[in-house]
Amino acid sequence: MAAVNVGDKVPSATIMSLGDDGRPAKTSTDDYFAGKKTVLFAVPGAFTPTCSVKHLPGFVEKAADIKGKGVDQIACIAVNDAFVMGAWGASANADGIDMLADGNGEFAAAMGLQMDGSGFGLGQRMQRFAMIVEDGKITQLNVEEPGAFEVSSAEHVLGQL
Repeated sequence: MAAVNVGDKVPSATIMSLGDDGRPAKTSTDDYFAGKKTVLFAVPGAFTPTCSVKHLPGFVEKAADIKGKGVDQIACIAVNDAFVMGAWGASANADGIDMLADGNGEFAAAMGLQMDGSGFGLGQRMQRFAMIVEDGKITQLNVEEPGAFEVSSAEHVLGQL
């Protein structure tokens, strides 16, 4: 499947998060993005070096500035399970950032933004990207080149708002 583009609707997929009761909770992307302005950033994996040292911490640090630009919700997503995403968010003090799980890679595939991390023992994962979504429509999409970390940073996204 070809990758999504600016102007496209976010594809329908099931995503998970860790509920207040400590159990995985399902939601659809249709419901998650409906009626809201969202910044979503995707990482290849929780607790991995660039993701943990730069990507997530940048959004934690800039969350108030991003929300100050009219953003209703900020989300991080990876091809990990809801328990791992919840633990990663807690360890990073990522309060105010929704830690979303795409455990089966359904969202990555629907977006056309999957990557093969088999060489690193990661299997199929999601490419590193960030996007701005308004009421389900992609208004900005910043997909990183392999190994890069520039256009999906919190600072770059903040400049686009």
